[in-house]
Amino acid sequence: MTRRVAILLSGSGSNMVALVESMTGDHPARPCLVVANSAGAGGLAKAADRGIATAMVDHRPFKGDRPAFEAALHEVISAARPDILCLAGFMRVLTEGFVSRWQGRMLNTHPSLLPKYRGLHTHARALAAGEAMHGCTVHEVTPALDDGPILGQAQVPIEPGDTPDRLAARVLAQEHRLYPAVLRRFAAGDRTPVFLS
Repeated sequence: MTRRVAILLSGSGSNMVALVESMTGDHPARPCLVVANSAGAGGLAKAADRGIATAMVDHRPFKGDRPAFEAALHEVISAARPDILCLAGFMRVLTEGFVSRWQGRMLNTHPSLLPKYRGLHTHARALAAGEAMHGCTVHEVTPALDDGPILGQAQVPIEPGDTPDRLAARVLAQEHRLYPAVLRRFAAGDRTPVFLS
């Protein structure tokens, strides 16, 4: 049975594109919806150009009422009947109420080697700490921020003279390899972690 995948994003959608372009041939999943929380998210146009249904649920009118935003988001997503949700640069923290509805079926990519550097500014924090290695993680989403079972990691060596932007670009390139590899395995019912270097 082909699994249906909804992808949530807030920005340009480069991870979404990597996921969508991987879901061809004998891949066990296909994209059914791309959702953004801002009309200005560049990923919406990229999804539409690829013939994927899109939706936008603007978080701003719900300021101070996260459950109401999440209820609207859930309604839009549920209408597409996805089996799996992929957060791909979706820059909203989701509450336990939302996560519990999708737990075990929701993935996220994070630009650090979790459990190190949860939250924001991961590249600058890794550099400030003098790390030799950095990277990215794909994990199942749980109510705790950037937590949940790790489904894959890709390591990126930190080079002399690295800046947060240079490091971020190399980590993003690895995310584009890792996330599709994890999704393929996850959609086939295999939660064995993927490790890339």
